[in-house]
Amino acid sequence: MRTVTTLLLLFILQLTVSAQTYPKEVLQLIQRVENSLAPTVIYGDTLPSLNVEARMKATSIQGLSIAVIKDYKIQWARGYGWADVESGRKVNTNTRFQAASISKSLNSMGQLKLVQQGKIDGEADINNYLKSWKFPYDSLTGNRKINLFQLLSHTAGLGIHGFPGYERTDPLPTIPQILNGEKPANTNKVRSIFAAGTKVEYSGGGTTISQLMLQDVTGQDYAAFMEREVLKPMGMQHSSYRQPPADTAELATGYYGDGNPVKGKYHVYPEQAAAGLWTTPSDLALYIIECQLALQGKSAKVLNKATMQKRMTPYIDSVAALGVFVQQKGSRKYFNHNGGNEAFLCTSYGSLEGGDGVVIMINGENFAVINELMNSVARVYNWEGFFKPEFRKKIMPPADTLAALVGNFLAMKDTITIKLCDAGICIQQNGQPAKGFECIFQNNSSFTISEVQGVAFKALYNTEGKVDELELKQNGMTLKLPRIK
Repeated sequence: MRTVTTLLLLFILQLTVSAQTYPKEVLQLIQRVENSLAPTVIYGDTLPSLNVEARMKATSIQGLSIAVIKDYKIQWARGYGWADVESGRKVNTNTRFQAASISKSLNSMGQLKLVQQGKIDGEADINNYLKSWKFPYDSLTGNRKINLFQLLSHTAGLGIHGFPGYERTDPLPTIPQILNGEKPANTNKVRSIFAAGTKVEYSGGGTTISQLMLQDVTGQDYAAFMEREVLKPMGMQHSSYRQPPADTAELATGYYGDGNPVKGKYHVYPEQAAAGLWTTPSDLALYIIECQLALQGKSAKVLNKATMQKRMTPYIDSVAALGVFVQQKGSRKYFNHNGGNEAFLCTSYGSLEGGDGVVIMINGENFAVINELMNSVARVYNWEGFFKPEFRKKIMPPADTLAALVGNFLAMKDTITIKLCDAGICIQQNGQPAKGFECIFQNNSSFTISEVQGVAFKALYNTEGKVDELELKQNGMTLKLPRIK
């Protein structure tokens, strides 16, 4: 069981900011961003302007790092709080965080470079390129072959949403062991759950197949290839896919919502393409800028204009492109990817036109401060239509309605717990956070969580009027969470 030390409590009370010198007008923008945080959903009728340091304390975030892009350049970057509480090491702009699923975006750059070079046909059967392991097609594939573009756009019809990682002392599986669900892998095998090319189903498992493809096609170590062909050409000097990481001096420690560090400071992810990149917001900002310039034919450090345009084009639906999600916000489109590993969260946005963007990374579990800070950047920099606050009124369902919701529900391998609390009812995932997040009701059966962006729950009742399932909607997906009896 995790325990909070006295030393940790002392450090939490001494939040620090790393800074560097900027022109007066930029410093004024930074100060406005730091003091204009706001959630997307606001309960009441007043738009708040919250302070980043206060919100970090309120959401138990030890460290945060941000980089802001304007006119195709990094205008400013800053770190806040603690990279490692025990040693007293502060976050600075060179502190590396786990990019988690943003790793998939950089992975697609490497994969598409092979397509650009003619070494892979993006629409050919992946088994044409896999040598050390072959995908076992079965009846669920509907006689459709899987291709690389489907792997990158999450349209290959594959399972395994994400990966929990491994403690630093754990034996690490090979990629074929991960794909076959064989020990010491800690996830199930990666297999078809429906026919390829029919719809979007987010799959870190599919991304892991692309990692093996790259190694088999090039005959090279994945991390070494990505460093030489993708990261270094874009100037990403503080980034690496090596797992376990080779250079640990600038790594942030992950912290849970109760303030305790991850055992061993962080988890290790042999699923490098899906979750294994260590990087900084400034390095990711360089990646965003390169994508923006390549789209205009003004740079080609990794991909040329035609390939970058292909990468930014949704493959089947209107959002999922090749390693990124393309979203319309106001008058502009943005390419985006979020990330979440064990006690690390992050987001990245870049405009397809105009040269704007932002990257935010934390070594914690609460996405609220990321969402609020992203909204602040959009407010201060006048990104028209990006931040659209939604004003709602809270309602409190009757006591018997709340009581009917109390219990445990299964979300894939996780346990979602709903319990009574002072606010009405609160929700936890695997017992975290300790107090639970307040459930905010729009009607007697539907509720959201202010701390978690884009999540909506609905209670599903059986004929006897009991709640047998919860419906969860998040990131365009709908999941049914059965009650654990």
